[in-house]
Amino acid sequence: MISFFKRDWRLKPSILALFVVLTVPVSVTIVAVTFLSNESIARIDAETLVDRFRVTSTKDAESDFDGIKAMARTAAVLGSEQPDFYFNDRSLGYLDSILLSNDKIVSAYVGLNDGTFRQARRIDPQVKIQGKLPPAGARFAYRWIVKGNDGILLDRYEFRNAEGVVLGTSQEETSYDPRQRVWYRFTVQAGSTFTTEPDVFAALGLIGFTIAAPFSADGRTLGVAAIDMTLDGLSAYLAERKISAGTRSYILDSRGLVIANSDMSKTYTNNDGQVELRHLTEVGGELVAAAFTERPEGREKLYTFFHDGDEYVASLTALPPAFGKRWQLFVLTPLSDFTRPFEKNNHRMLLFGLVATALQLVIIYLLSGIVSAPLERLARKVDRIQEFEGESLPSPQSAIREISVLSRAIDTLDSAAKAFAAFVPVGLVKQLLQSDQKLELGGHSRFLTIFFSDLEAFSTLSEEVPSQELLLRISAYFALVTRIVNAEHGTIDKFLGDGVMAFWGAPALLEDHAWLACVAALRIQRGMEELNTQWREQGLKPLNLRIGIHSDAVLVGNVGSRERMSYTVIGDGVNVAARLEGINKEYGTRVCISHSVFKEAGERLCVRPIEEVVVKGRRARIPIYELLGVYGAGPELEPDPALQRLGELSRDAYAAWSAQKPEALDLYKKILCEFPTDGLAKAFVARLGSA
Repeated sequence: MISFFKRDWRLKPSILALFVVLTVPVSVTIVAVTFLSNESIARIDAETLVDRFRVTSTKDAESDFDGIKAMARTAAVLGSEQPDFYFNDRSLGYLDSILLSNDKIVSAYVGLNDGTFRQARRIDPQVKIQGKLPPAGARFAYRWIVKGNDGILLDRYEFRNAEGVVLGTSQEETSYDPRQRVWYRFTVQAGSTFTTEPDVFAALGLIGFTIAAPFSADGRTLGVAAIDMTLDGLSAYLAERKISAGTRSYILDSRGLVIANSDMSKTYTNNDGQVELRHLTEVGGELVAAAFTERPEGREKLYTFFHDGDEYVASLTALPPAFGKRWQLFVLTPLSDFTRPFEKNNHRMLLFGLVATALQLVIIYLLSGIVSAPLERLARKVDRIQEFEGESLPSPQSAIREISVLSRAIDTLDSAAKAFAAFVPVGLVKQLLQSDQKLELGGHSRFLTIFFSDLEAFSTLSEEVPSQELLLRISAYFALVTRIVNAEHGTIDKFLGDGVMAFWGAPALLEDHAWLACVAALRIQRGMEELNTQWREQGLKPLNLRIGIHSDAVLVGNVGSRERMSYTVIGDGVNVAARLEGINKEYGTRVCISHSVFKEAGERLCVRPIEEVVVKGRRARIPIYELLGVYGAGPELEPDPALQRLGELSRDAYAAWSAQKPEALDLYKKILCEFPTDGLAKAFVARLGSA
């Protein structure tokens, strides 16, 4: 048995054996278990959801009604504590706040013992009030009934829009007496919070119920605070909480009459001001009648029953006594809402399992050969690479994408291993791996962009600052430059004391290498500003950075020996870039670029001309510019109006200077008037002023 597992198995027979031993039995088992268990799971889920809905809905309904009852009681307490509060119009704002606290509330009001009445209510723009439609845009109204100077009761309306702006008023005589209404009389008789049976709201023309609470002072009833909710609002509450598409839920009174239903259908009638509710068995159809009739007697619980061959889950639950009414919640849901997706999935899974198992046995045999042959060759090649012996084996060709990718990756690994063996820096090796280039001595000419940076007055700073502190600050500066150069697809060539040399366009080709170098330069300057801010807060001197950028054809490649080599750029263009970095000191600038850089990416750069300078080793003068900003790399690098103004003034002054016009000095002085710290303008004013 031990020797069996220690055998040196080949890949192809191993794949076949493992598939047969593991996959086929597991697939068959999964299909069988899933097929047998899904219906049971669906049934349990259905019963669990119905039971959870039954419990949570009663709790939620009780909670909602408790909140409304609490508002009614609070309003009553306010009337008892401040007996004159509801006898004047300042109470309307408070009633309005009750109305707006819950979208199920259609009106909040008080009836007083002197027959007066104050109310905040919602209105239907299409329903007439006092014989006419409300003003356009009206959604709410204040209503109060008070006696006029002649003793006649006046019913007044003040219409408001959703923002509370008054849109109009209406008034007429009335005989309405709140003390004669059911909600007032029964609440006063009860002496506590009272919930009415469904009734017609006189003012609203809607059918609903009222939650009311009395208030009194000195043993005398002052009035009743009340809140109205419609049956439609209660139905909307049920519709929002359906647990499946086919679920029906009803709120019933103690006789089984429907008060609200999740279908939002009207199950009541208004018969000359009298509400007539219908029994559940009349409004729900044959199915609901059967479900209600077959419910178990004596206790509340879930139960199932069959109707026309379909199984249903139902429950009938009494709402808590604290609810104030002997109402019940009846829920009915078809089990097929939960089992149908499982049944379809079972049939598909069974059919798919049978077909897939048969096909897999055939296909795995063919694929194992296609997969194993190139993988075995790649394994032999990896062994050769690990040993660093001889020439590399040729890579196998495969139609399988993953094997083809793996083959190219191993070729790249081969090149990278040779690069590491020659002590090539890790960062460069990563770039070479990405560009699929092999590391070898030699180079080639390529047009790219070279970048030099250097810290201003670093020698002086090194004499003044302790070595450890200087090391930390220089490390932060190098880390900033390295991170941004890498992010902008550049290559760090070397660190030169406090300076950095980098280039764009090798080893990977870059079409916009000049623009990327400029973007990196500005991001580095912004990063140095942030570092300097931190150092100033620590009481340290800032480090000012100067940058030179030049695009040119240079020799790029690996130089050195087979034992030690360096990937770098060589040529006159490197000297020009270094010279441009140093020129910043002469003109008080920060980022100096050559005309070739401007030519490569000029339309996306914001620059100002400096001068045409002579670079050592070149006869021709080179136009140079100061980089002020770039376009298209983010708003933080785009020049603001002040920089754009500086560039405009500088171009005018440079044009006058290059044309040897006498007003050039005045134009550079004009720059200093607006930008007193501008180094370039100072340099030219000093030069022209001494001429």
